[in-house]
Amino acid sequence: MIYLDYGATSFHKPPAVYRAVERAMRTCANPGRGGYGAAMEASRQVYHCREMAAKLFDCLPEQVALTTSCTHGLNIAIRSRVKPGGRVVVSGFEHNAVTRPLHALEAEITVAGRRLFDWADTLEGFDRTLTPGVDACIVTHVSNVFGYILPIEEIAQMCRERGIPLILDAAQSAGCLPVKLKTLGADFIAMPGHKGLLGPQGTGLLLCGGEVQPLIYGGTGSASMEQAMPEYLPDRLEAGTLNVPGYAGLAEGLRFVHRTGVEAIFQREHRQMRRCAEGLKKLGMSVFAGEHQAATVSFLPGMDCEEAAQVLAKQGIAVRAGLHCAPFAHESTGTVSTGTVRVSFGHDASDAKTDVFLRAASKLPRFRK
Repeated sequence: MIYLDYGATSFHKPPAVYRAVERAMRTCANPGRGGYGAAMEASRQVYHCREMAAKLFDCLPEQVALTTSCTHGLNIAIRSRVKPGGRVVVSGFEHNAVTRPLHALEAEITVAGRRLFDWADTLEGFDRTLTPGVDACIVTHVSNVFGYILPIEEIAQMCRERGIPLILDAAQSAGCLPVKLKTLGADFIAMPGHKGLLGPQGTGLLLCGGEVQPLIYGGTGSASMEQAMPEYLPDRLEAGTLNVPGYAGLAEGLRFVHRTGVEAIFQREHRQMRRCAEGLKKLGMSVFAGEHQAATVSFLPGMDCEEAAQVLAKQGIAVRAGLHCAPFAHESTGTVSTGTVRVSFGHDASDAKTDVFLRAASKLPRFRK
């Protein structure tokens, strides 16, 4: 299979990730719940994951809360900063992991910046809407549909200068772009463990730069006589038994990213995204490509997008079609009625895989339903 759906999850992971998961399942008990060997080994594995994340994302290990997904982390962050009916500014490219929690809170949502790959429009939009009374600015670093890299450093500076909390969705950037908690001064940065960080599914990280409110309540293995959740991180956010095998695997994914280098991974992925976009344009496809783009490219195949993806799947090529859980992004680009076919590259991107995909795309039936 030619796997080109890294925007959904990393499928081919470093061998050390698989080995770490199995080893943890065989040697680890419940962290923080005992002084015997298997419990202590579980605690070591969990702390090692925090240390690796802290090294990569420029924060302290205790600022790394372990979550089940980026969505889980975003829900914690949003509930910690946005009151019911509160005011929030978001970009025009947000995922449902941001917009649905806001809808549940009946928040007043202002959308800043709708033009794809246009930093001037994005920055003008945030400059105009980040005003007194805004509870939080919530923004994706990279659009999961179009690969648009938003000007997060400049947005973060606006937030710092105006005293507005920043929540960053790094679902598509962690592992391929620099993400630094201390540099950005963000209140929260949420990310999945299973995408660019190459860990198992069911893992995520929430980097905490400010005060937090628990989303789930329960046992932490600490302060057991208290009926309130502990005030200190990371215990305050980690009720229940942690996914120790998952975080053991994630630690190895983080190690791979750190050793390979974020810039090297980005360059490899970006080169194939460019080759793919140029090849699709030559085939006559309508392609969404421009400046400030990461490893994802969307296109309209001249036929129903879902059917096109199915045709490609029958040839052993994995891509995604539809709205990609991001209707805001499609509203911004006028594709909400059609969706797009999305090709997203990962750490193992290569000329050979891109060429196989383009040959298959050249054989797609060209009609619309």
